[in-house]
Amino acid sequence: MFTWMFWILIIWFVINAVWMWFDLNNTTLQKTFAWINVVAVIIGFWTFYGATPVDSLSTWFQVLNWVNIVLAATQFYFGYRKSQHKVA
Repeated sequence: MFTWMFWILIIWFVINAVWMWFDLNNTTLQKTFAWINVVAVIIGFWTFYGATPVDSLSTWFQVLNWVNIVLAATQFYFGYRKSQHKVA
């Protein structure tokens, strides 16, 4: 489970990061990817701490989880940066 989830998350990360940078002005896409990344981070940490680790992947899995957090934060920024709230 540890190895499979690592590869699923790394493939998702690459597709997500590439697609995100090609369409930065699409706020709906950025918001959607950001929320999917939140789920990916939860699954990533759940797998990292819940499954039997593979020593050669443990460090990379942890790095992937934290980089996914940074990517999600960036996507939230690009997704919600143009939202303007009017105060009555």
